[in-house]
Amino acid sequence: MIARPNALGHARLGLAVGVRAAGNAVRRNRVKRIIRETYRANQQELPPVDLVVNAKPGAGQANAAVLRASLTALWARVSQRCARS
Repeated sequence: MIARPNALGHARLGLAVGVRAAGNAVRRNRVKRIIRETYRANQQELPPVDLVVNAKPGAGQANAAVLRASLTALWARVSQRCARS
C-alpha cells in the first residue's frame, strides 16, 4: 500500500490488481471487491490521504477472511502512521 497526503479532506482509494497477483478476471474482481468493501467500512477512520493498494502475488488464492484481516490491519496502520505525523 502506498499512502500520500491530499488536500481534499477525505481519503481516496486506487487499486492495482494484476494478472500475476490474482489470476483470471473473476479472481481479480473478487480481490478488488473485498478491498473496496473493507475500505468503505474503515473510511471514516482514515485521514485525508490518497491510497493505492497493490495486490501481491497469491492474493487471488487467499480466502476472503484472510484478505479482510490483512486489509483491516493495513487501514489501522495507515491511520496510526498519519496520526503521528
